[in-house]
Amino acid sequence: MRLQLDQIPSPLGVIRLVHDDEGALRSLDFEDFEARNLRLLRRHYGPGELFAGKAPAAVKTALADYFDGDLSALGSVRIATKGTAFQEAAWAALRAIPAGTTRSYAQQAAAIGRPKAVRAVGRANGDNPVAIVTPCHRVIGADGELTGFGGGLHRKRWLLEHEGAL
Repeated sequence: MRLQLDQIPSPLGVIRLVHDDEGALRSLDFEDFEARNLRLLRRHYGPGELFAGKAPAAVKTALADYFDGDLSALGSVRIATKGTAFQEAAWAALRAIPAGTTRSYAQQAAAIGRPKAVRAVGRANGDNPVAIVTPCHRVIGADGELTGFGGGLHRKRWLLEHEGAL
């Protein structure tokens, strides 16, 4: 598989966009988390080289529209992830959380029919390769506190405030 990397500015800093030759988004992470991004890419897609390449215009437009306030814009982004069956179920449950709302890890676990798998859901969220588009930032602690986000809690807070969830 040939993966291409583009970097774009955002209100949260430079975003790394990795896409395949068909234009599907494979990874979205932040420039200052490059090591984490590369580790997730190796874990999900195996060893390989990233090639420079322009991200699809539709992805860039959807992100720009999202940051400009159109919270539904990311629904049009075509993604292709490669995780375990459990991870894919957890990520699908993330995409079902509407903008402007949050869920607890226990609620996400229940949504995939695995109510006792709260910690496993947390790990799957941590392995989410497509931040923002697969909105792991919408999952918070049972007590309402912000917990874990691969891009840093300051970005999680910004995203939730942007969406009106805080």
